[in-house]
Amino acid sequence: MSKLHDAFATAKAENRAALVGYLPAGFPSVQGGIDALIAMVNNGVDIVEVGLPYSDPLMDGPVIQQAVTAALEAGTKIPDVMATVAGVATTGAPVLVMTYWNPIERYGVERFASELAAAGGVGVITPDITPEEADAWIAATDAAGIERVFLVAPSSTDERVAKVVAVTNGFVYAASLMGVTGTRTSVSSGAADLVARTRAATDLPVAVGLGVSTPEQAATVAQYADGVIVGSAFVRTLIDAATPEAGTAAAGQLAAALAQGVRATASEVNA
Repeated sequence: MSKLHDAFATAKAENRAALVGYLPAGFPSVQGGIDALIAMVNNGVDIVEVGLPYSDPLMDGPVIQQAVTAALEAGTKIPDVMATVAGVATTGAPVLVMTYWNPIERYGVERFASELAAAGGVGVITPDITPEEADAWIAATDAAGIERVFLVAPSSTDERVAKVVAVTNGFVYAASLMGVTGTRTSVSSGAADLVARTRAATDLPVAVGLGVSTPEQAATVAQYADGVIVGSAFVRTLIDAATPEAGTAAAGQLAAALAQGVRATASEVNA
């Protein structure tokens, strides 16, 4: 069993969902991002997503776009992403990269997969590559021992879900809604149905992202998903902070609150 699957198995043994936390590399600086991610792990994040800053982020909402733009303007490159992975991997938590396909293709598919493995990364989330286009990626990740995470959405038919899970070997990312990332007052009511349909097609863990930002929302999603993914809310703590140190502290505090959320019982959620 891989380190990623171990994290999900540990959470399941504790009768809870795994908490997955995201930040883009290079924000507020390369080291600042590493420090914040380590604080998140130390306060209850089980699995880490390191975002690869990209100039045309189709899924990213305004909060993440603001951070990504700042990272790009500061000169953040793929080697900085790999350095972030290596820095956070020292915690022992499984670290994945979240990236669009174009940067991987330009960098070199085999090169990207092998360098990520060397940095201690365990997988890659690719939101915009389809199973039909993934042959080269499947070969490269298999060779490097890197796990693949593909996405399903509320619009995915059962046939499409089956195709996605057939090429996924890490976990399945269930986008809770059609749209971009961002904090919301509630999580889509269709997320639970999407998880159920996905579980009918695979034994892989299914984690829900897009729109989860509060402990209460995390607790609700944790009742039906194997993982709860939080991104924009963590990014917001760094954007709003007066100093990088304050941002790191705030990210850690949010992680602790969300970690309590995924451990809440059904009665606590419905109270």
